Order: sequence, then C-alpha cells, then structure tokens
Amino acid sequence: MQEYHPVFGPDRLRRLAEELERAGRPYAIATVVRRRPPVSAQVGDKAIITADGELVGWIGGSCSQPVVRRAAVEAIRTGQPRLLRLTTEAAPAAGAEAADPGVTTVPMTCPSAGEVEIYIEPHLGRPRLVAVGATPVVRALGLLGPVVGFDVTLVAEKVEELDLPVEWARRMPLSEFAAAEFPDTTFFVVASAGHYDEEALLRALQTRSPYVALVASRRRAQAVMEVLRAHGLPEEELARIRTPAGLDIKARTQEEIALSVLAEIVAVYRQAVAPGSQAAGVGAAGAGPGEAGAGTPGAAPGESGAPLATPALARDPVCGMEVEIASARHTAEYGGQTYYFCCPHCRHHFLKNPERYLAEATP
Repeated sequence: MQEYHPVFGPDRLRRLAEELERAGRPYAIATVVRRRPPVSAQVGDKAIITADGELVGWIGGSCSQPVVRRAAVEAIRTGQPRLLRLTTEAAPAAGAEAADPGVTTVPMTCPSAGEVEIYIEPHLGRPRLVAVGATPVVRALGLLGPVVGFDVTLVAEKVEELDLPVEWARRMPLSEFAAAEFPDTTFFVVASAGHYDEEALLRALQTRSPYVALVASRRRAQAVMEVLRAHGLPEEELARIRTPAGLDIKARTQEEIALSVLAEIVAVYRQAVAPGSQAAGVGAAGAGPGEAGAGTPGAAPGESGAPLATPALARDPVCGMEVEIASARHTAEYGGQTYYFCCPHCRHHFLKNPERYLAEATP
C-alpha cells in the first residue's frame, strides 16, 4: 500500500474537509484516476483545494500542481466537476473541447514525459438556513428546507415549541443564538410574530448574509425598522432586510408563505452558484428584494471574503504551460523582460538558448 505523508494523509484530508464543511467554505477534491509512467502521482492520490487556491495533499509535482489549482478554483466557481488531462499530446483542435466542456486537456512537456488524468469534484456544501420563531412559518421551513437541500436550524425561545413530525432540522434556543457562529453564506428568516424580531435581525445583520428576511405585516415591519434605527443601524443595513419576504405566489396560509420565502431563497442561491456569477455558494450582501445577487459583493468562498479573482498568468516559453505570476518560483531576466517557468528544468533550458525558445513562441 502506498505510504502517505502524515501532513496530508487520508485522515488529515478527511479532517480538513470536515472543517471546511463546518465553516461553510467550498472546496474541491482532486483525485488521480489514471497515470502513464513516469509520473510521481499514483492512481488514488488526492488533494483538497480551497477556493483561494490553497492545495493540501498530493496529485503530482511542480508541473501539475499549478494547473490543478486553477482548474479546481474554476470548478468551485462554476460548481461543475471536470476531468483534467495532463498529456504529452498536442493541444486539442479548436472547438474539440467545446463539445465536451467537462474535459480540459493541457499539453505537458515536463522532463518525465508521463501523463496523468485528474478528476476534480467541487464541494459547495449544503446551504445553511436559519429560521427564527416558534411559528407555523418556521415549522414549515423546518420541513421544506431539508427536502430542497438546505441545512436548517430553527431558533426559538423554547426549543420544545418547535415540535415537528420528523427531526430533519436542528433546534437552537434563543439564548444561544446571539453567540452562535454562522458562515456568511447563511440564509436568515425571522418570523417570530413580534416576540423577538428585532433581536434576531440584529444578530443576522452582523453577518454578511446574502439573505435576511422578515415575515411580518407591513405595519409590524415598519415598527421593527424604527426600533432598529433607534439601535443606530444605518439605512444601508436596513435595506438588506427583505420585507415583505418571499416571492409573490398569492400565498394565504402560513405554509404557503413559507413556500414563497423558500422559493425566494432558492432564487438567490441559484443565481449565486450559476456559472459566471461572482462566486460559488454565496449571494450578495445588500441585495434588496427581487435583486438576487445584486449589490455589494457578499462573502466569497475564500477566507478573505473577496470574490474569486483570476490570477495573472504568463506562458512558460519552453513548455508552453501557464504559470501564475504572483506565486512563480522560477524566473529569469532576458532582454529587459522577466520570463516565468513551471520548473527549474524549463528555466535551465531557456537560459542555455533563449533565442531558440523565444523564436518558437512567436506566432
């Protein structure tokens, strides 16, 4: 059996995945599924890549790691898995990969001359929904939310008031709500029928949640807003509160209201994880009603809370691989210009005959 370094062995990767899940941070698992020697990676080798490109594990050396990092970050952004082929073959013909967007082929000219295929699977985590109040709307969200795929927490002054026919949602007493930690990707619905709406909204607005909703009559909602203003909340924070909450489906019963609220949450969530959106798994803080994903960017998957950025890249003049400029370890100056390389091998060959490689790189 293959030996694993204890720093990133299977137990360490499993614990890291659990930590990321608990924190609400998306990540990708890269698994070597095919190899043609000589390559350092073995079939079954794995790595976890976070949304900011941090790689923990083993999927090969300096030629493969930068490519895997970029492919994993893109998979997290789009929410789509992909097969990454690192091969000695020529680049595919124009349009060939468009017919199979789940496969990315990258030509390799590393000294080993081996090939490897790596399956990259994004894990966006179950979106988290917190519903506050001992009301029929909250109980209905506790039943409907898990069915749709949300990790639901119900909050009430007395948790025994949150009686459900099935235990699909966790329950939390109101006394623990203020000190509880919630990822910035959490969706909040406050529906306490006036008992502790203000208290719950103050806590929800401390996060950069993409969705904070108040289920209340217009008159009651206005009264809540006045209390929050008295607490010193600026208007831009109050504008984050969606009230009336939910999509207009002509709801009349409490359960129908819960359905309309959940439908609006799904709309916000799906716009956030759609290909081309700012970041996978998050919406946007400050988006008003009917403006899913608009406004100030919400917390993105990385620790910094900034939207995922495409790194500046340079092309290795020897092997043609793309190299991240900011993290490049192998560089050389020639003719007043800096060149970037994937490995010492490419840098060595370039310095022996730079004009040859620059001529080959010129179209």
